[in-house]
Amino acid sequence: MPEITPIVSSDANSQTSPIYNGRLNGMVALVTGAARGIGMAIAQAFVSEGAFVYLSDINNQTGKAVANDIGKSAAYLSLDVTNEANWQSVIEHIINAHGKLDILINNAGITGFTETDGPHDPENLNMASWQRVMDVNLSGTVLGCKYAIRAMKAKDRGSIVNISSRSGMVGVPGASAYAASKAAVRNHTKSVALYCAEQGYKVRCNSVHPAAILTPMWDPMLGNGEAREQALKAIGKDIPMGHIGEPDDVAKAVIYLASDDAKYVTGAELTVDGGILAGSAARPQEVDDM
Repeated sequence: MPEITPIVSSDANSQTSPIYNGRLNGMVALVTGAARGIGMAIAQAFVSEGAFVYLSDINNQTGKAVANDIGKSAAYLSLDVTNEANWQSVIEHIINAHGKLDILINNAGITGFTETDGPHDPENLNMASWQRVMDVNLSGTVLGCKYAIRAMKAKDRGSIVNISSRSGMVGVPGASAYAASKAAVRNHTKSVALYCAEQGYKVRCNSVHPAAILTPMWDPMLGNGEAREQALKAIGKDIPMGHIGEPDDVAKAVIYLASDDAKYVTGAELTVDGGILAGSAARPQEVDDM
């Protein structure tokens, strides 16, 4: 059985942001890919709303540090989302510790640009690179849903939120694997939602589709100093709302879907993109959802 590495902060006074409305009071959540970016923002926001949050990632050193910074209501578990045995061990650990899992956020994902050899266009794509993107983005989400359903179905509530992408709704010529994987996540979300409703499980499943969100993936492309500021302004010109989004913009949308505020919402998709998919003349670029 894979090794589980729980890290709970000893800093009882640590706070990352003000308490919001306590919409997740008493809930236990697992967020994958939580060592940085959107996943980290979701974990921080969940704790602020009263949840106990397990952050998971394969970047163990950073993940442990983030969990420690968040405070006593956060812990870290090492999780390779492509490894089914890993999923079994992590869910078992959470159930043994808390007796339940209320929320799963399937956030872990890769574009393939820096993680594989590529290329990723439809004519020249490298099949090993294609498969790696599919393994992480799609199979990782499928496995998360599988084991979350089993953990949640006997309880009065359960919410799975799958982080898809703007690219799951439109084609991306230079990132065909990424776009296809995120489209599959979007569709699998609906299958999960309908299956749980059909079985009488009180488990909801919805997807979130971010685009143009400023995360560390952008750093190599933006540069530093004045060049960075100019690049951000240029990107903003192609976004109807005029600026790039922040990870917290996605986190707040996820809070809604995870909470009882959305108790009658399942199989839905929520875009967080500054209006890109509303039908503007702006042509989405392949890096818009990093």
